[in-house]
Amino acid sequence: MNKKELEKIKQKALEEHIPIIMDDTLEVIEKYLIQMKPKRILEIGTAVGYSAICFTQFLEKDGKIDTIEREKERIQEAKENIKKVGVENKINLYEGDAVEILPTLKEFYDVVFIDAAKGKYPFFLKEALRMIKPNGIIFADNILYKGYVLSDYNKHKQRTAVRNLREYLKEVHENPNLETKILEVGDGLAISKIQ
Repeated sequence: MNKKELEKIKQKALEEHIPIIMDDTLEVIEKYLIQMKPKRILEIGTAVGYSAICFTQFLEKDGKIDTIEREKERIQEAKENIKKVGVENKINLYEGDAVEILPTLKEFYDVVFIDAAKGKYPFFLKEALRMIKPNGIIFADNILYKGYVLSDYNKHKQRTAVRNLREYLKEVHENPNLETKILEVGDGLAISKIQ
């Protein structure tokens, strides 16, 4: 893997205000991936491919990442970035809306990383639970959403996102098959381990 190219991708995304995984969040996830050595990872929300590229370092030898992105220009940039770093044989990019693509997937995954439309997190969770392997882990990034989720914040524009993120948290906490912890890294990270 070309680390120099990866650093360039990160800098460019930050300069262009493209939301990519934050360093402290990545650090936490990497610790889990090092221990797990996953064979299959599903990522919902590719953006420019940065997190998927980072995760490839921790895959089992012939492991694969499936990632989903719906924005045309992000897809193009992600493809270029994945090639630049030299991990195109490890990442499979699905182009389109995760809400339509997820129900068609028949794979099973060791890890699911949710980092897409906040209003869709409960749906993503339902699909993730269908495809996650025993002892797998579901990570949900930005789960605290600037602190709104745990406050009594109710600004109209974010109301749906906040309501759905709260719904996600309620579901992962009440599901007897999951052991969930919430970390205040980045914009909040929910880690749900399958029992």
